Parts: sequence; C-alpha cells; structure tokens
Amino acid sequence: MRNLDVTTLRSFVAVAEAGGVTRAAGFLHLTQSAVSMQLKRLEELLGLELLDRSGRTIALTASGEQLLVYARRMVALNDEVMTRLTDQAYEGQITLGVPHDIVYPVIPQVLKQFNSAFPRVRVQLRTSYTRLLFEEFSKGTCDLILTTETQVGTGGETLCTKPLCWIGAPSGSAWRHRPLKLAFGFKCAFRPTVIEGLDGAGIDWDVVVETESDRTIEATVSADLAVHTMLEGTEPPHLERIDHNNSLPELPAQKVNLYGSGGSKGVVHDSLADMLRRAFRGNEKVKLSAA
Repeated sequence: MRNLDVTTLRSFVAVAEAGGVTRAAGFLHLTQSAVSMQLKRLEELLGLELLDRSGRTIALTASGEQLLVYARRMVALNDEVMTRLTDQAYEGQITLGVPHDIVYPVIPQVLKQFNSAFPRVRVQLRTSYTRLLFEEFSKGTCDLILTTETQVGTGGETLCTKPLCWIGAPSGSAWRHRPLKLAFGFKCAFRPTVIEGLDGAGIDWDVVVETESDRTIEATVSADLAVHTMLEGTEPPHLERIDHNNSLPELPAQKVNLYGSGGSKGVVHDSLADMLRRAFRGNEKVKLSAA
C-alpha cells in the first residue's frame, strides 16, 4: 500500500498556488531544494508527471490539476483535525491597518493564512488612507499598518515598490480629452503627485469626482467619464492600465511600507508581520521561474 504524505501534498499545493518553487518555499519556511525534492518524490510515488517544466514558469499537467483537487481537500482535512483536537495556545485580537487600494489581491491571502495558523486570534482589519492610518498607529489603535509612500519613514520597512499607473475604462478614450477629467478620493495620497505631474507636463485637468467611495470612483472611470491612478497590479478587472504612449506624464513609483514590525513583539504579532512581508515581496514578482 502506497501512502501520500500530507507534508509533501502541502508543498505541492503551495507551488501550484504560488506559481513557482521559489515563492512556495518562502511561504513554507523551507529551502527551494527541499521543496523541489518533495515534488520529485511525489511524482515518483505516483508514477506521473505533475508539473510542466518546459516553460519559464511552472504549470500543472492534466494529472497535476487532478491531484490538486484532492491535495487541497487532504491538507484542509488534516488542518481541521489538528485545530479541533489540539489545544490552541494563542488567543486574542490584533489590529491591522491597510490603505484601501492595496487590500487586493494580497490581504485576503494573508488573512486566510493567518487564520489557519492562529484560528483563535481575531484580526481586526481597518482600511483607510495612509495619513489616517498613521494617526491610528500613533494612538496605538493599530498594531501594524501598511502605507503607500514615495519614501519610508522612521521605524518603517519597505516591502515592495510598485509603479503608479494611469487607470481607465477598457478601450476607453477619456485619457485623450483635454482638460483631462480626474476621479479621486478626498484624502488620496496620490492626488498631489498626479496634479504636480500634469502641471509639469502642461496638461489641463479637472477633478470631476471627489468622493470617499472607491466604488463611486470605479463606476465613473469604468463608464469612461474620467481617469484615475492606482498601483500596478491593484486595479480591479473592470478597469485597465492606460497605454498612453507618453501622452500622460510618468508617475513616481510608490513604496508599500510596513510599520510596527520592529523588534520581537510576540509570536502572533511577529507571524502576521512575516506573512505580510512574504506576501507583498512575492506578489511583486508576477511571474516566478521554476529555479
């Protein structure tokens, strides 16, 4: 009788979901070679090729896709048994502050991972603007905060750097019109940078939407009535980056910074900070090589 090893299956699932061995190894706290060896043993056990290594990135074969369904169920069942039948030492609450525009796609992944590791610890997620999150952090309301800034302040660490991009409706033409119609939040940190860039390029502009609602901005932009700016990779599927061919000014890159992670502050706090580090640094590389 041949038996599947849950640890090996967990590595297989991590590689499939992360898109590469390197990133999966970081999530699993294993070396790249250890994960590669586990995948090789799994393929030898089953007598099947699970990964297509012919391209620059790892992809699943048909057999790999089929195994992934079972592997996820087996890993989840293992974790459920361990959670229900063993005493969880950590309980309580931790508060995380995140700017509206970088919640997706990373934060849901982190929350899911954290809940699996600390099921009795509640994460209170606060979403706001960077300036307001700094105020919350200074008052002690937030244990950890993420920010978007052009630089990093005292006590912060940069997790990744992302381009600030012009965003519009799919195949839209609003970016071609002058004055350029803009949609922004009242307290959006990108707004002064964008206006400075437009003024420097001699482009007339008009803010046609000022709101505290991200949905209002998205609706206006998706209707091709205005343009907006977002960090690369954070735009929703119903909007797209504008290929303006230098008709609009290039905007400065923004740093995603983490505050509150300095020094050891307990297993729960440090683990959440580490998950944020790995998630944002991994997400910065859209395509990961199999090496």
